[in-house]
Amino acid sequence: MDKKLIQSDPSIMMGKPVVAGTRITVELILEKLAAGETVQQLLDEYPRLTSKGVFAAINFAAQVLRADVIYPIREDS
Repeated sequence: MDKKLIQSDPSIMMGKPVVAGTRITVELILEKLAAGETVQQLLDEYPRLTSKGVFAAINFAAQVLRADVIYPIREDS
């Protein structure tokens, strides 16, 4: 993972991880992809975003989820 592509700064987007040089959060990228948007649609919507940035965000999320933390999943009735 290119750690330079994903940055976290308390003065930018309340410290949420963003693609370097943008205010585009990893969270936003993942939400849009999960909603069915394609990488190309993201690139068209956010001209400062690059495909490397999108894939760095996905890789960042995968690395974070490798931590030894249990994430309970609530089952709705």
